[in-house]
Amino acid sequence: MTAPKWWQQAVIYEIAAASFQDSDGDGRGDLSGLLQRLDHLAWLGVDALWLTPVQPSPFRDFGYDISDFCAIDPSLGTIEQFDQLVTELHRRDMHLILDFVPNHTAAEHPWFVESRASRASTRRNWYVWADPGEDGGPPNNWLSRFGGSAWAWDDTTGQYYYHSFLEEQPDLNWRNPAVREAMADVLRFWLRRGVDGFRVDASAVLIEDDLLRDDPPDPDADETLPPPQRLRRIFTDDRRESLECLEELRAVVEEFDDRMLAGEVQGKVDRIGHFYEGKRPRFHLPLNFALLDTPWDALSLQANIDAYLNSIPENAWPCWVIGGHDKHRIASKIGQTGARLMAMLALTLRGTPFLFAGDELGMEQAPVVAGRIDDPFEKLVPGYGLNRDPERAPIRWDEGPHGSFSIAEPWLPQDDRTRNVASLKGDDRSILHLCCSLIALRKQEPALTQGDQEPLRARNDILAFRRRHGGESIVVLLNLSREPRRWLAMESGKVLLSSHLDRKTGLPVDPPLLLRGQEGLIIKSGR
Repeated sequence: MTAPKWWQQAVIYEIAAASFQDSDGDGRGDLSGLLQRLDHLAWLGVDALWLTPVQPSPFRDFGYDISDFCAIDPSLGTIEQFDQLVTELHRRDMHLILDFVPNHTAAEHPWFVESRASRASTRRNWYVWADPGEDGGPPNNWLSRFGGSAWAWDDTTGQYYYHSFLEEQPDLNWRNPAVREAMADVLRFWLRRGVDGFRVDASAVLIEDDLLRDDPPDPDADETLPPPQRLRRIFTDDRRESLECLEELRAVVEEFDDRMLAGEVQGKVDRIGHFYEGKRPRFHLPLNFALLDTPWDALSLQANIDAYLNSIPENAWPCWVIGGHDKHRIASKIGQTGARLMAMLALTLRGTPFLFAGDELGMEQAPVVAGRIDDPFEKLVPGYGLNRDPERAPIRWDEGPHGSFSIAEPWLPQDDRTRNVASLKGDDRSILHLCCSLIALRKQEPALTQGDQEPLRARNDILAFRRRHGGESIVVLLNLSREPRRWLAMESGKVLLSSHLDRKTGLPVDPPLLLRGQEGLIIKSGR
């Protein structure tokens, strides 16, 4: 057997720099602030940081509208500070994963400025341009995810350009080999600076139908869905050509030793498998949101975990995401006790877990009033619950003004004052200590990072599975009911960890085992 890769054993922790720590008093986090908090992350035990975009941007869409792929936005810091971040992480045996945004640029990017200057521009074909339709309007019915037509008119050159997202985020033309090579060089720029991997944004929408065929209406959609979701994106999403582009990106990453490629993918769980490999390898880790999108009961979780594992190739490495900058906070969905169980689940399943900064604090959706909205989703497609600002709220480090995130008013309102790092660190039974204990347990027990996973039948509201490695067996039991439940189908063993953090480690247990309401237990078989 080959030794596991670092990313197979890692706990990956997503950070939005703007919401982590402000060092210069402008109300937005920055690289210098992040550097100040690295010791806390080392204490927590995470192995890798995934950093949302830090490149120059007008920040119309949380930095995912990039105007220079190979620089650092001055509001966030300098390239020297970025290099220092890489060095300091590596000194702590931690890795850095950078967001890579290949689908589009900001309208201010020099490539697009040149592309729209003239139809004769050498970079005209670097973006997707088309003549008007027969009625003089947009070339087809494709919709932007942020509402309205996905085509924007350009007076200067008399054509439309395509934008999957904001009008100010024109799509690059990935059919153009020059674009592919330019974006490959972007990867190489950051890899040479020591970046350990990338999370590829919007990876399934790189190439659209070259005939510009209209997307059909979705027969299952109704007026409760936002208009952009009422078409079946047959001709814009998940095209075979896009997957081939991912193979080229993987090849670039493999020019360097021991690097990793993760990706945001679209579609249902049963489609995730093809993002691992085709003619050539694609992603090491296509991000899997099944746990976030599953009803919170043992039978639904059992089914969706199994469906996901059955949908990926036999030799593929699973991953589990329980939070992100585009997803509502899990604690707001299933409650604080449920969030503890979710942490235990994600950190014991076979595969690589992804946390979003604040998940270890049990952060919930922060209240964002109309005058403070930043997210273009809520501005342009209001009334459908699409606002992502509440999960992007800055972290509180203590109970001081603004939670010591900043000396100024934070760029977004914050969560509950009492849910802060200092308070939770002082409570040895808090969710923060639970996450720290779970991460430490992963490092102590090879079965939790390298072992096989054997499903056990969910019974009596208890989700259960076994991890095996080298003759050792660990059983994970999660009582999702608020009432006590008994578990009969087990052998004697000893407690490694309770989600309540009040059972003594090493405590012998025998069947039948009583789990308290919403308690999770990790038990090592044998005495």
